[in-house]
Amino acid sequence: MTNPAPDPSNEAREKLKQKLLAFAADFPFFNHMGLEVEEMSPGFARVSVELVDHLKNPNGQMHGGVIATLVDMSITQAMLMTDTYQRVRDTRGMMTNVDLRMKYLRSVGAGRATVESKIVHEGRRVVHVASEVKDDRGKTVALGDATLMIVLGEREPRADGD
Repeated sequence: MTNPAPDPSNEAREKLKQKLLAFAADFPFFNHMGLEVEEMSPGFARVSVELVDHLKNPNGQMHGGVIATLVDMSITQAMLMTDTYQRVRDTRGMMTNVDLRMKYLRSVGAGRATVESKIVHEGRRVVHVASEVKDDRGKTVALGDATLMIVLGEREPRADGD
């Protein structure tokens, strides 16, 4: 029995994923913060950061702003492989975070903080994403919740005048 032909959509999705992961690995802000995109798929992302001295608050713990940034960045990564975001790109539109809420439950004094973000609702104009940040022991450090607004742009005319 022969193997079925590979699904072109899976190949395209994997190619996009590799392109996005490579971009994230070279993105200056991610490098400055030490953010590492560990996994991403349509509607999901896992991003982590190691606690180093320049990310600590005066008490020696991971700064809350670093945790909020970790959540915000993972939300974007969760969106990048969705059909909704592809429509935004194709029309030269924009996606913007209009509400990011954080609930801090405990501090991170050493090791890594890892966030998993999942799209809860993906509408035509509004997307809701939930995030959970954990420490190296698997303890929940913070919960994040965001609402994104999707604004489609105007498509540029195709070269054939259509």
